[in-house]
Amino acid sequence: MQQPSQSQLLRGAVVVSTRCPEKPTANEDTAAIIAHSGGGLLLVVADGMGGASAGDRAAKITVETLSEAVAKLPPDNNLRSAVLDGIEEANRRVLDLKLGAGCTLAVVELQENVARPYHVGDTAIAIFGQRGKLKLATASHSPVGMAVEAGMLNDEEAMHHEDRHLVTNAVGLQEMRIEIGPPIRLSPLDTLVIASDGLFDNLHLCEIVDTLRTGRLLDSVGQMATLAMQRMVDPHPGEPSKPDDLTAIAYRPSAQ
Repeated sequence: MQQPSQSQLLRGAVVVSTRCPEKPTANEDTAAIIAHSGGGLLLVVADGMGGASAGDRAAKITVETLSEAVAKLPPDNNLRSAVLDGIEEANRRVLDLKLGAGCTLAVVELQENVARPYHVGDTAIAIFGQRGKLKLATASHSPVGMAVEAGMLNDEEAMHHEDRHLVTNAVGLQEMRIEIGPPIRLSPLDTLVIASDGLFDNLHLCEIVDTLRTGRLLDSVGQMATLAMQRMVDPHPGEPSKPDDLTAIAYRPSAQ
């Protein structure tokens, strides 16, 4: 089985990204940790859609555009404006490709251990404490995500729903919208994870939390990604299995 590739620990974050098993084309996900001269960070995951080359280009353009927006921001300015301007500009650039390309996107702005989430589509963000208590779990911009929010589906039904792959919001759509979450102060042992649906379609949120909430972050991320890949290539009855590119960033303040 193809093994996930991992980065080194960087400012408390670990990145893992791997191509869908047996997929002949490139990984369409893109991830980045973008530092601002004023001291803040952006953690970014973009999941390309619309065909191999088009999805890959849309995700890369989006991350590159966000990076440009942060680079232009004066040191004493808040990152929020760079995130919003960067996503709007990325949407224009992806539309200008005229390829039907797009990507879903999740961004977390980190300023002095305060996290603010932004997302477009079904690339997801979760924040939880060492004991597993959830502080944040974003809702997917999708028919299934809306049904869960409305109480029409539970998490187990949503995981196995035939329309789980459908999304109603993405970078590359004229009607693209950005959902901005509330600022959340992180405790030293809290863990934050941002990931494409290659992770969240193959592991239940409770499994992700249980794997990441304790232990050395670099090891835990590797275990999480390996389990998700195993689900993709060797499905078992009752367990989720949806082969896809998988990219995740995990962050813990105490891991710095």
